Amino acid sequence: MVNSRKLKLSNILSCVENILREQIRRDDHLVIGLSGGVDSVVLLRILTALSAQLGFTLSVLHVNHGISPNANKWEKFCLHLCSTYSIPIKIAKLKVSRLSGTSLEAVARDARYQIFKKLEADYVILAQHLDDQAETLLLQLLRGAGVKGLGAMPVIRNQIPEAGNQTLDPGPQILRPLLNVARGEIEDYAQKNKLCWIIDESNNDMSFDRNFLRHKIFPLLEKRFPSYRITFLRTSRHMAEAGCLLDELAEFDRKECIFSNKLQIEGLRKLSFPRARNLLRYSLAQQGVILPSAVKLEDILRQLLSYRLDSKLQITFGGTEIRCFRGSIHVRRASVSPNKKWKLVWQGEKQLTIAELGGSVSFMRKKGRGINLQKLKEGAVILRLRLGGEHIRPDCNRPRRSLKKLLQEASFPLWERETLPLLFSGEHLVWAPGIGVDCGFQAGVRDLGLIVSWHPDHSY
Repeated sequence: MVNSRKLKLSNILSCVENILREQIRRDDHLVIGLSGGVDSVVLLRILTALSAQLGFTLSVLHVNHGISPNANKWEKFCLHLCSTYSIPIKIAKLKVSRLSGTSLEAVARDARYQIFKKLEADYVILAQHLDDQAETLLLQLLRGAGVKGLGAMPVIRNQIPEAGNQTLDPGPQILRPLLNVARGEIEDYAQKNKLCWIIDESNNDMSFDRNFLRHKIFPLLEKRFPSYRITFLRTSRHMAEAGCLLDELAEFDRKECIFSNKLQIEGLRKLSFPRARNLLRYSLAQQGVILPSAVKLEDILRQLLSYRLDSKLQITFGGTEIRCFRGSIHVRRASVSPNKKWKLVWQGEKQLTIAELGGSVSFMRKKGRGINLQKLKEGAVILRLRLGGEHIRPDCNRPRRSLKKLLQEASFPLWERETLPLLFSGEHLVWAPGIGVDCGFQAGVRDLGLIVSWHPDHSY
């Protein structure tokens, strides 16, 4: 029995070491996600032991979700643990609230991954294990998940770039070196090495489906099917392979249904319903959206397919909204319409973050470019929204025109026209995003100019 236990402990070490040797290089920076639970505590101990041997740099991230009343105690535990190992730790504090159409767990997970994307590291190391795989598979089956939902968590995967822009750096890769290790082996390792860890009180709350499966169903399964973990893993891997094939099909269909980087409704209508649904799911996932349920996704697709050019369509789920404009599908973060009376005085700042409009305005001085700064300051420099009746003359060879007409010609969707910050000098409209600078305020070659730019951040 003792020899068997030693063999299991040795297997954990060799399993993690083998995966690291396959994936990482010397001098890579690894950040371990430390919750304080037994899984991440064991993984931290192992990575600490291997860091000098394999030549990587190790640091820790602890995410304080603020959900549990003990969240601050867990944070202190992680700080103390890292102090004993002399490993740097970063604390990220979140305020997580449940959004309509999504679970609190999904929102918290998405918030964590948003933090992961911004880390300056080569890999984020997570402590998910073989039992997590099995629990996830059965939960997804009970929820009626499709092929993608039943796919196994991969040992390594790339993150999705922010804003759906595949040219952006997606951040560190996600690496899970314990995925082939059972929870029991991890707990044996912790006890053998006399490690300390925290216990999340919610882990015993049977109102959570995952806990019910873990404490009631899986012990029964193990008595009858002792190898169920490996069998479930094999099934998940089959589903993951099928999911990859579905993604390849979606990418093929996407090329036929995309224009100006926007999915086109007419393209979706040319596909069979299952292929259109697969493409919509794939497109949302590529943009980093927390996916809706299968039922909700099907409802969204039906609304899109029945869309008419003369109608308005706005679909909201979780923190995401879908709108249509001239047959193009726009996916963006859900936002609240700003107060039409909003305005802001510019006092020389290089950048203004405007939460009400979901973006920021930058100001860069440059000789002979943009707005004549001296003329701009002849009146109060104010940013405000379009109220109607504004006119501007961006082309000195053409007459002054209605801003409304210019925005329509520039193909600005209606909802974007209502949230554009306009720059005024007194009562004169000087600049409009996407339209340009009024002729009367354009900087000459000898003038000190001001280049103004609008950076919306609510689009995926």
